[in-house]
Amino acid sequence: MAEILYKINPDRNTPWNDLPPLPIKEELYRTIDIAEKLGDAKAALARLQGRSAVIPNQGILINTISLQEAKASSEIENIFTTDDELYKAFSDQDSELTGAPKEVLRYREALWSGYHYLDKKGEFDQEYFINVFQEIKQSKDNIRPDFTNTTIKQGGTGPNAGQVIYTPPKGQKVIQEKLRNLTDFLNDDGQFKIDYLLKMAISHYQFEAIHPFRDGNGRTGRILNINYLTNKNLLDLPILFLSKYILDNKTDYYSGLIGVTQRGNWKEWLLFMLKAIEQTSNITFDKINEIVSAKDSILDYVIKDKTTFQKPVQFIELLFTQPYSKVKHLVDAGLYSENTARDYLNKLCDMMILEKRVIGGHHYYLNLELYSILSK
Repeated sequence: MAEILYKINPDRNTPWNDLPPLPIKEELYRTIDIAEKLGDAKAALARLQGRSAVIPNQGILINTISLQEAKASSEIENIFTTDDELYKAFSDQDSELTGAPKEVLRYREALWSGYHYLDKKGEFDQEYFINVFQEIKQSKDNIRPDFTNTTIKQGGTGPNAGQVIYTPPKGQKVIQEKLRNLTDFLNDDGQFKIDYLLKMAISHYQFEAIHPFRDGNGRTGRILNINYLTNKNLLDLPILFLSKYILDNKTDYYSGLIGVTQRGNWKEWLLFMLKAIEQTSNITFDKINEIVSAKDSILDYVIKDKTTFQKPVQFIELLFTQPYSKVKHLVDAGLYSENTARDYLNKLCDMMILEKRVIGGHHYYLNLELYSILSK
C-alpha cells in the first residue's frame, strides 16, 4: 500500500482540527519541476534585492511600491479604490479617512508594522499575527473564540456560489497550538531545513488553512509573505509587489489553496507561488528602474532650465516619494518656506512636470510621470 504523503480534509463541512502540522514530507516539494522554478524565483528576487539596495533615497520605494502592494492585496478582498482616491488619501494622512482608501492604507501600515515588529523581536510569534491583524482591522478582536462557526464559501454567481468549500479548525486552544507549530516552522531553520521561498509558500497555505481570525486572514497572510522575506534578509524592505500576481490570477490562487486541502496537491500550489515570486520580482524591478529613470531625467531637465531652484536634488526626490504633493510636504520636510514651495511647485506645472489639481478646495500637485508608472 502506497504511503499517504498528506492527509487531506475528509469533510469540508466539519472543522479541520486534524490539519496536518508542519513540516510537510520532502517528497511533496523535492521534484524537478519545483527545483527549476525555485531557481528562477530565487534569481529574480536576488536581482530585485540588488537593485533596490543601491537606491540612495529608500523613501521612493517605501512610499510607492508598498502602496501598490496594499492596493492590489485589498482588491483581492473586493476592496476597491481608484488611484486618485488612494494617492490623495495618502497625501492627507493627517486628516480623517473613510471608505476603501482607509482600508488600503491600513494594510500598508500593517505591512510596515509587521516589518518593524520582526526587526525588533527577531522572530515570529503569535503576537506578530495578532498585531498585524488588529492593524488591518483597527480592532481589538483576537483569535476566533470557541463559539464561532466559521466557514469558507464559494464566491461568485455560478451554480456553486454560496456552498461551503472549507471549514477551518475550531477552538482557541486548537488554533493556538497550530499557530505555535507554524511559528516554530518559520523560525527554526535548523530543524526545518527547507529553502526560504518554499517555506514562505508552505507557511502561507498553513496560515490560511488555520484561518485564526474572524476576518482579515487573507490580507494578514499576504503580509506574512513579504515580512518573511525581509526577516530572512532576502529583501531589505517590504517592497515586493506580490499581491499583483495573486490579483491577476485570483482563481488559480484559490484553486491552489483548495487543491492542497482537498487533494493534497502541493506541487501546483508551490509552483504557483514560485511563479508569483519570479514574475512580481521582475515587475517590481522594472517599476523601480522606471521610477529612478524618470526621476533622474526630470532632475536633469530642472537643473538645465534657466529657472534656478534651490536644493533641486532633494526637491525632485521628494516629489517621487508619492504621486500627489502639497505645499505642506515641502515645508514639513524643511526644504522651503511656504511661499517658495508654492512658487516652485507652480513652476514645475508650467514645465509640464506636475499638474495642479483642486480637490475639495485644496491644491494638490500630481507628478505625471510617477503617476503613469504606478498606474500601469
